[in-house]
Amino acid sequence: MNWYDESVVYQIYPLGLTGAPYENDGIQDHRILQLVNNGWIEHLQKLGVSCVMLNPVFESEAHGYDTINYSMVDVRLGTNEDLRAVVDAFHAAGMKVLLDGVFNHVGRSFWAFEDVLQNREASEYADWFGIDWGGNNEYDDGFSYDTWAGVPYLVKLNHRNFDLNAYCADVIREWEQEYDIDGLRLDVAYCLDIGFLGYLRQIANELTDKRGQKFLLLGETMFGDYNLWMGDDLCDTVTNYECYKGLWSSMNAGNMHEVAYALERQSGDKPWDLYTGKHLLNFVDNHDVPRIATQIDNKKRLKPLYGLLFGMCGVPCIYYGSEWGIEGEQKFGDHELRPAVEAPEWNELTDWIARLAEVRRQNVALTMGDYHELQVKPKQLVFQREAGGQRVIVAINISSRSTHLHFNANCGRAVDLITGKDHDFGGGSEVGPYSCHYWLCER
Repeated sequence: MNWYDESVVYQIYPLGLTGAPYENDGIQDHRILQLVNNGWIEHLQKLGVSCVMLNPVFESEAHGYDTINYSMVDVRLGTNEDLRAVVDAFHAAGMKVLLDGVFNHVGRSFWAFEDVLQNREASEYADWFGIDWGGNNEYDDGFSYDTWAGVPYLVKLNHRNFDLNAYCADVIREWEQEYDIDGLRLDVAYCLDIGFLGYLRQIANELTDKRGQKFLLLGETMFGDYNLWMGDDLCDTVTNYECYKGLWSSMNAGNMHEVAYALERQSGDKPWDLYTGKHLLNFVDNHDVPRIATQIDNKKRLKPLYGLLFGMCGVPCIYYGSEWGIEGEQKFGDHELRPAVEAPEWNELTDWIARLAEVRRQNVALTMGDYHELQVKPKQLVFQREAGGQRVIVAINISSRSTHLHFNANCGRAVDLITGKDHDFGGGSEVGPYSCHYWLCER
């Protein structure tokens, strides 16, 4: 087991949260220090967060995923020293820190690509990119090049070039040395060359040995078999987009069979389970998709939804502001999903999530337990998690009515870990509308 497996992760998009201009104006402002000075650390401690994931913080042309300098913090956020101060503050509060490693593509102003623009075939960095010298592009460079997803200002890196890979490895070593980070989120890991991913695993192992604790590689994946990018020689874990879809869609359709199928497929006790024990990163929203408070049709289902997020196998991740129900959807790009927030807020939903995080942290069955489905109906789902001699039954009801559940609990009595109330399974289980229960079974 490593520190990640029991984590509650909190995702922050710093350029958005701190209100940085969308285009890099070259004016230095120490905005990232807002994470230290505006009450965020105290907020995250109260929420039960143990790991903070920062989306791109290094010099870029606009949104952070168009990097132009891996060695300098974006001037809109501050200085390298500011970033170290933020990481140190999170560490002092008992939280790990992940940075966003954007190694699939760079911005057109990336120093090595600028050298190619100036020196063309004579550039020593020409093979760092997939270039067709017989083509052209909309910038009239006199050559064309590989891009990410056809976006012309995102120049794809060629990781078949070992010099480039060695440079990226040095960048990661520099980040670990200068900022004392605990790992990386690998942007669009599903697009990265598998050989390069394996090389990054070697670098992560090197840093793990140096630190005496896991240096985590979290890969962004969206579809297919996650084992293609996850394993002892690749990423430690990946983003769970399969269950992301099932989580919100099941709530909206009133069809818990959808997410139940995904949970059973991923971590169940059937022969076809794919990821048992691999602790995928689970989420209900992030910086690329609509806010869950906007995506979900009935906000009364937010509580059972988060109950499911914290009760299922894997590691829960909260996107900044969603814990108090912030809304947003994509209209003119991703700006609406990454808003400026002057200071954190707290309400009934935040209270609920904090309680779920506390219960999860205190009970090994909810962090390390296996998965066994007990009952699934259109608006109810019941399953158990078991580990370390502890068994917890998770019951979700998204109906507007109280419901009587009938399943074999294989025990007579339990205590609800969320409320502290005793529960008797003798006559079945009555669950209230829009509810979630974590029943710790007595032996």
